[in-house]
Amino acid sequence: MKIKKYIFYVLLLSFLISCENDSYSDLVETDSLLHLKWNKAYPDDSIDKSLIGLKWAFSYIGATLPTTTNGITIQNSTIIIDLKKLGFNENAIQKLLKLSIKIKNTSEYKTNKNIDLGRFVTLLIGSSEHYYEIIGTPNTLDEVLNQYTLLPQKGYVDISGVSLEHRILQFSEQNGFNQVFLSEEVDSISGTIYEYETIELLPNGQLRFGIFDANKNRKNNADPSHSNAGKPAKCMWCHESNIQTIFYPINDFPDYLSSTELNNTLVHYRQSNITQKLALNKGVDFSQTQEHTYTELLYISFMEPSVERLSIEWSMPIPEVENLLSGLSTHVDEEFPFLGMLYHRKDIESLAPFQGLSVSTSVREESQIEVNHLND
Repeated sequence: MKIKKYIFYVLLLSFLISCENDSYSDLVETDSLLHLKWNKAYPDDSIDKSLIGLKWAFSYIGATLPTTTNGITIQNSTIIIDLKKLGFNENAIQKLLKLSIKIKNTSEYKTNKNIDLGRFVTLLIGSSEHYYEIIGTPNTLDEVLNQYTLLPQKGYVDISGVSLEHRILQFSEQNGFNQVFLSEEVDSISGTIYEYETIELLPNGQLRFGIFDANKNRKNNADPSHSNAGKPAKCMWCHESNIQTIFYPINDFPDYLSSTELNNTLVHYRQSNITQKLALNKGVDFSQTQEHTYTELLYISFMEPSVERLSIEWSMPIPEVENLLSGLSTHVDEEFPFLGMLYHRKDIESLAPFQGLSVSTSVREESQIEVNHLND
């Protein structure tokens, strides 16, 4: 009799442990879900276009976005994502889960049960540190270059559309989605190196950008006194997921590739990379070359919202929003004038009826405030 009771209690204990593990598993699964609220930002805006922009944003930070995934669903004006089912590697998932916890602890999420879609995209790529940590950019230049063998040939660019200095370009051989490009921003007289930028090819077809100071340590943005490169998000916008060629005619210099040789080399790498990307069966559609613009519209319309967008975002009548923002200056975005008369997010954030997780003051350029919620 005692043996039967013992067996019963063992089976009962095993059952309880099993249930506890199932509950824990369900909890983890629930924690990976995040609700993103789409707020119409311009007359031709739609949740379908915004979803494309969101997918491009995920792709920028390393997602492979499998075609047969249930990681993204739409319910009315809300996009529900499962961070574990978007094609991210384990490091990225852990970083995104940590960011998700911070998001869910805000008054915005507690009040609305969601985060503004534009705010979410801004947090992903508008914070250099978030971008670096999620996509896995090493802390030092040496850690990047130790993964490659640079070719002996070098290019010299004395007239750049980005750098205010001269640039020395190096690269490794392209082996599928494996290659690095290194740019040194140098003083044309002394040869002093002011900073470095790297571009790496990723398995999902995107580029990984890195900016490093003169001591080869990772930094949030290029020094505006030496370069117009800005932050990684500006690199994404400028490169449009491609290896760029020479923009302006440059001069030839001894011991370096001629201007023609350098440009032909870059054209070859660019075309080879495009061919490989178009053959991918997972991820974003690289044949739709301008769809990345939907990502830019997401963060720009959030960082520079109109009264109409704020009315939807804040669930407040337009006259009430106008009254709340009276006295604040407006502007028109040069890149997307159809967005209308806009405000700067930094000027209106404190007036919102709820507070979301703070964002950097600029997505593309050096920020007065650069947030890092992954390490605060």
